[in-house]
Formats: sequence, C-alpha cells, structure tokens
Amino acid sequence: MDKLKVASLFCGCGGTDLGLIGGFEFLGNEYAKTNIEIIYANDIDDAACAIFEKNFGLSPDNRDIREIKASEIPDFDILTGGFPCQSFSIIAQNPKRLGVKDDRGKLFFEMCRIIREKQPKCFIAENVKGILSANNKSTFPLIIEEFEKCGYTVVHKILNATHFKVPQKRERVIIIGFRDDLGIEFEFPDIVCHSESEFTKLRAVIDDVADEKYFFSDRAVQGMMRKRNSMNKGRAQDLEKPCNTVGAHLAKVSLNSTDPVLYTNGRYRRFTPREVARIQSFPDTFELIGSESAQYRALGNAIPPVMFWHVTQKVLEYISKIE
Repeated sequence: MDKLKVASLFCGCGGTDLGLIGGFEFLGNEYAKTNIEIIYANDIDDAACAIFEKNFGLSPDNRDIREIKASEIPDFDILTGGFPCQSFSIIAQNPKRLGVKDDRGKLFFEMCRIIREKQPKCFIAENVKGILSANNKSTFPLIIEEFEKCGYTVVHKILNATHFKVPQKRERVIIIGFRDDLGIEFEFPDIVCHSESEFTKLRAVIDDVADEKYFFSDRAVQGMMRKRNSMNKGRAQDLEKPCNTVGAHLAKVSLNSTDPVLYTNGRYRRFTPREVARIQSFPDTFELIGSESAQYRALGNAIPPVMFWHVTQKVLEYISKIE
C-alpha cells in the first residue's frame, strides 16, 4: 500500500505529527514507524514552525489559514488539526447557529472548508475537554453537525493521556470522521493502563539536577507559604503519580498560580523545557530550538505523541480495511 498522505493544520511543534508517523522510543517503549508521510503543515506561530521544521524536515506554511485556498494544498488522505476553541459562542437565533466572538473562532470553519473541498478519507480533530460543556453544552453538538455536513460519519471520545503511559493527566476530546461513502463505524483504541498502579510516574521524566535559573527565589517561596493554606498555592507535584496538565504559559509559571511545579531536595522549581517535552511524551531525540519561552509555549500547546500514536494505529486499522 502506498504511503498515506497527511495535511496537518494548526500543527504547532508537531506532537500530533510525531504520533502519526511514529518511529520513536519513549521510556523504553518502541512506537513503530507507520506508513504515513506529512506532506503539508500549517501554523502561524513562527517559533513552533521552526521546531517543526527542525524535526520533520518540512517547512510549515505559516500563512493565516483563511488566506490559503484548498487548491494550494497537495492532495491528502488524512487531515488533522487541533482548531482553536476559545472563541465559540452560540448566537441566540432561531434556529440556533454556531457563532464566534472573534476571528480565532472562525478557524474551525476553515478546517471544515478544506475538508469539504478536498474530501480526504478521514479527519482527526482535537480539542480541550471544556469544549463539551461550552455555552451550556450547546456548542459541541453544532461543531459535530458542521463536520457531518461535510459528508462524514463522526464520532468523538475523551482520552486521558495517562491511560496510554504518558506521565501526565491530560484529557482531550478526539473527534474522528470517515467519509460517508466508506461505510466506516470507527471505534477508539483500548486503553493501555487500567489502574493507577500502571500509570507512568512523573519521577521517570525528571532530571536529578537542574540549572539554578529554574528555582524560585526564597522571597517567592516565603510569599507563597504565607498564603498557601488559605489559597492553595504552590502546586508541587507528586513524583510518584502522573503530572497535572502542563500548559502553554509555563515560562511565566509562579508559585502563586495553579500551574504544576516541582519540590525537590527541599526547594521549589519550575520544569525545564526538556522535562516538559518528556511529560508530553516527546522522546529526547526531539530537538528543541528557539527561546525557552517559545519552547514552553509550543510544548504546552502540543498533543502527547504517544497518545496520538495509539489513535493513529486504530485509524490505520480501519483504512487498511478500505484498501
């Protein structure tokens, strides 16, 4: 079978794409290379695009997706994309329709536009768990409806990265649609870890030594301790459990936030970019370039490659039946 071609929208630094192509090792486990090639990628974040190009040898199209005609994108079999969701709102009309508060929300419709015009075998979309409850649970059904109008049979499921040996409690909604004429009734992959005793511990991805710049000052620690009991600050992670979700603003993490931090050898510190990469299940062979602030942002926005590899295996299983 010829290689399956993928177009990756909102690709970021490439967590989704690494999961798609496989061929890497993480914590002693091999994630086999797949029969997939990324033939097109798009993102407007230049720093994330630089990391993507460094690791995949493909320079993402960094134009606004609204400026890109579907005809400019090479033909592909699978479309992926984690469309921005912050801006969705329901416009109070009869009948209801999907509305947006600002331009970011319109990017979802651009993804649908490309799906309609290119008609790939399938698409895989990803978003935060909160999208299910947005606008009193009115938004998500309309998103599914828009995808279905493109001519696809659509299913979705919340997946937790911890269930796939990722050392992070990260829940994401995965939406998968197969073209209607293919007659596919997709079922999501079985989880790998069934109990907490099987989860990958944070300790497995933390360095014993870190540069002094990652430690919080005594003044910051004292300030946190004064408010700790009343405000639940200083979210030090349990090294014997998976980490809480790492976000895109880790470069600005403080002890007075709800962001995860480390408490090791009697001192508080932030995670290093490489530790964040491991928490997200990127292998150490994945190269990080650019400013640390940009690295934190790109990594925090990524989807865990290991979790997405498992999703990919199931998608490939169904596509092989078509072939």
